[in-house]
Amino acid sequence: MIYVRTSEARGHANHGWLDTHHTFSFSDYYDPDFMGFRSLRVINEDTVAPLRGFGKHPHRDMEILTYVVSGAVEHQDSMGTKAVIRPGEVQRMSAGTGVLHSEMNPLDEPLHLLQIWLMPERQGLPPGYEQKRFDPEERRGKFRVVASRDGRDGSLTVHQDVVLSATVLGEGEKVDYVLPPGRHAWLQVIRGEATLNGVALKAGDGAAVSEETALAFAAKAPTEALLFDMA
Repeated sequence: MIYVRTSEARGHANHGWLDTHHTFSFSDYYDPDFMGFRSLRVINEDTVAPLRGFGKHPHRDMEILTYVVSGAVEHQDSMGTKAVIRPGEVQRMSAGTGVLHSEMNPLDEPLHLLQIWLMPERQGLPPGYEQKRFDPEERRGKFRVVASRDGRDGSLTVHQDVVLSATVLGEGEKVDYVLPPGRHAWLQVIRGEATLNGVALKAGDGAAVSEETALAFAAKAPTEALLFDMA
């Protein structure tokens, strides 16, 4: 069973400096039918104006992933972390018992990123930070694991039973994925146009997958996507 959450159906707000689309309920956007999927709570697609961003603010008991599509994010937090995240890099911040952080666009060009929140496997974890680069060659033509519970294949470690993979496909390319029995998936298309088991998807679309084991993802145009494999 595949259900498509289209790009147009997402919540949307334009604050001038921030143009944001919410796949699930977030901030002032509320839809009781879309509060999340399994442990996946937030997918926000944000475009941030040059030299603007999110000032210092708190989080707790959430696994927060940042995936930069273009531009750069300057991150600072109460753990003493100072870092810049660029395309090809993925950041994981475990908010745990509480953390303050800021995320700014330090460049004279727009920043395009995905902000992802996962519910942690338990509350009260110690805060933590991790950041890694995954070159396009590692993601091209295959699903490259970028975050997982056990940190497999050099991926980031998340405190939840989730395997997050990224792929970059050229026009006409196809990649297969085997979803173990009893598992569920969410596929988010970042750019391009593709099909998932024959179901058409475009940039901004998400697909909830249950009771399927063999997934075939085929690109009709150059495509970038994320696949969440979840309990």
